[in-house]
Amino acid sequence: MKKLAGALLLVAACVGLAFAQAEKTPAKGTSAAEEVEQVERGWTDAMKAPDADKLNQIIADDWVALGPDGKTETKQAFIAGYKSGKSKTESYEFGPMNVKVLGNVAVVQGSDTEKSMSNGQDSSGKYVWMDVFVKRDGKWVAIRSQLAKVG
Repeated sequence: MKKLAGALLLVAACVGLAFAQAEKTPAKGTSAAEEVEQVERGWTDAMKAPDADKLNQIIADDWVALGPDGKTETKQAFIAGYKSGKSKTESYEFGPMNVKVLGNVAVVQGSDTEKSMSNGQDSSGKYVWMDVFVKRDGKWVAIRSQLAKVG
């Protein structure tokens, strides 16, 4: 019984340390959730610019997106669309955004209304989406995305 109690105490201590690490705020006084939200907004700015270098910094090499048509898209294809001009974001208005940080992983659920083109086709409308970020080498990068058109 003492071994079980000791093991449970050790697990509780480890979980507590993990949560304590997750709740740390950067020296700038910005919470991890605020950092991720800033990255989301920077991503949109980079699409509107279009700024392939900034997109390359925000999106991890292993990023994969699941689009409203059910097809997947890689980082390389996504950035190539903006470089070629086949993908454009003219306007983008964020709706509610919710960021949940779990250690070095963050999940963002949000919505937007946009005027855009994707692969040469009008993709304007209202969307709901989810992005997953991981903190690598001290910065948040997107590793997965999924979006659905709702209007």
